[in-house]
Amino acid sequence: MAEEANRTAFVELQGRMIETTAKLKQVQNQMRGKEGEKKRAYLTLEELQQLADNTNTYKSIGKLFVLEPKSVMVAEQERKLKDSETAITSMQSSKEYLEKQLVEVESNIRELLQQDPGLARQIMSMSVI
Repeated sequence: MAEEANRTAFVELQGRMIETTAKLKQVQNQMRGKEGEKKRAYLTLEELQQLADNTNTYKSIGKLFVLEPKSVMVAEQERKLKDSETAITSMQSSKEYLEKQLVEVESNIRELLQQDPGLARQIMSMSVI
């Protein structure tokens, strides 16, 4: 009876671990994307600031280029930069939370396997096959 409960608990913990790992990878990928957006916005902003105020600037919209005042382009890039930084900060806290959850689940699995060596042997025999 206790062995079945331990086995059920292990399966549940294993599912949580897989789910948490997937969420963590997703957040890391989103962070990489936002880092790229941030870098593009920063580099574009640097280039725009080197231009004279009366320079014609064009915004790409799909295959179309639209004439925009430099001030509008600079404001847009600053907004993108700020939004990316905000999103990265938010994702960083999510990442830290998920990492803590992952450590907790790993600890719970380790504790469960130490309590029930028979379950640990069963799992090891399944993974060898």
